[in-house]
Amino acid sequence: MPFRMSGYIPFGTPIVVGLLLPNQTLASTVFWQWLNQSHNACVNYANRNATKPSPTSKFIQGYVGAVISAVSIAVGLNVLIRKQTSLPSHPASDPRFVPFPAVASANICNVVLMRHMELEEGIDVLDGDGNIVGSSKIAAKHALLETALTRVILPMPILVLPPIIMSLLEKTSLLRSRPRMILPVQSLVCLAAFGLALPLAISLFPQMSEIETLRLEPEIARATASKTVVYNKGL
Repeated sequence: MPFRMSGYIPFGTPIVVGLLLPNQTLASTVFWQWLNQSHNACVNYANRNATKPSPTSKFIQGYVGAVISAVSIAVGLNVLIRKQTSLPSHPASDPRFVPFPAVASANICNVVLMRHMELEEGIDVLDGDGNIVGSSKIAAKHALLETALTRVILPMPILVLPPIIMSLLEKTSLLRSRPRMILPVQSLVCLAAFGLALPLAISLFPQMSEIETLRLEPEIARATASKTVVYNKGL
């Protein structure tokens, strides 16, 4: 299904290929970053902690804020990095290396804005028997921090490995004599990198994370005898 983790690779790979296309204009950069962050916003919303109801208006506000700020960060960093790497001798002069720092920075902003309701209202924490102890804003902060870290790790293999691999493959006689094969080969490389990166990133933190009760709000610590509680951090 779209926007679920099972659909992240088939729906996200074409966007990754677009982000890594060489010789892009500013307009095409904006388009691919907008498409990428729109997709990420929907994925972040669909895989949030949904124990609290969230009105559609909050989703729209979060989406607009997330996409505008994320695209601004991404495009701004793209322009800045391209200026810094304009010299041919620069080790990162290949423009295909540019998207990673831009996307990673924008992803953090995207996660926070699409799931800001959790910070405002808190998320449910449960004891060892699965009983809800209370709603914790501190647990929500931990959930968003863990998710944001996965969104920084996730694009690393996806946006760094393909340029390295393609720079080597493009020197082979096969692709030099058949330039039309470059895009299909790059698509397969991106698909493989995505397939590697996604399970690696989401496995960094368990979906049901554990936290010491004493680190949470005093009223939650008083409400249970358990030394630790668990919460659904989302994916």
